[in-house]
Amino acid sequence: MARRPRLYLPGCPLHIIQRGNNRDACFRDNSDYKAYLHFMREAATQYGVAIHAFVLMTNHVHILATPSTEESVSRMMQSIGRRYVQHFNYAYSRTGTLWEGRYKSTLVDTDNYLLTVYRYIELNPVRAGMVGHPADYPWSSYSYNAASVEIQMLTPHESYLALGKTSALRESAYRDLFQSHIPDMDINAIRFATNKSWVLGSEKFIEQFERRVGVAGKTAGHGGDRKSKAYKKSTTLTH
Repeated sequence: MARRPRLYLPGCPLHIIQRGNNRDACFRDNSDYKAYLHFMREAATQYGVAIHAFVLMTNHVHILATPSTEESVSRMMQSIGRRYVQHFNYAYSRTGTLWEGRYKSTLVDTDNYLLTVYRYIELNPVRAGMVGHPADYPWSSYSYNAASVEIQMLTPHESYLALGKTSALRESAYRDLFQSHIPDMDINAIRFATNKSWVLGSEKFIEQFERRVGVAGKTAGHGGDRKSKAYKKSTTLTH
C-alpha cells in the first residue's frame, strides 16, 4: 500500500509524533533530553520551523510546529533523528535504529483545536502518571507557555498571543486552560488524526483544506466538528 502523503497547508501548524522503536526508551538520562532539545533548536532554525509546544516522553516525542515550507518539517525531523541516533548509539554502545519508522503528523485547525493540542502535548506526563501537574515535568514547553521560563527555540503562535495583551495576562489565561479536562472526544480525535495523518479540524476546515489541496482530509466516519451533538454530549460527560 502506498504511503499517505504528508499534509501541508501554508501557515497551518502540525502536530508531530515520533516514537521509539518497539516503544523502547529513547531517553535514558538527562543528557539525552538536553541533546535532543539542542538538535531540535538547531534544526528548527536551519529549516524554518516555528516550534510552539513540545514534550519529550521516555519513549516518544510530541511537537507542535508551523513550517515555513512544505519540506521544512521533514528536513527538521530527519536532521534531529540522524544526529540524535548518533548521540544515543554512541552513549550506550549500541547500533541500529532507534525510531519506529517515519514520524507521524497532522494539520491542526487553528480556530478549533490549536490550544487544545498545546494542552494535550503538555499534559502527556500527567496522563502517563509521571507527575501530578505539567509544571512538575522538566522536559516540556509548559514552563515557557505558563511561567515565562526562557526556552529559546519556542515561538508563540498567534492563538497563544491572543490570550492576553501582556505576557503575564497570557500566562495566567494559559494556566486557566489547564483547570478543566480535555474532553475524551478531543483526545481521541487528536490521536486518530495524528496516527492516521488526517486533518484535525471541524468539518468546515476539512472541506476547505480538501478544496484547496485536492487531497482527502479525513476518512469516512471520523469527523471533528465541535458543533455536533456527539461532541456536546462528550463535553458534558467529561467535565
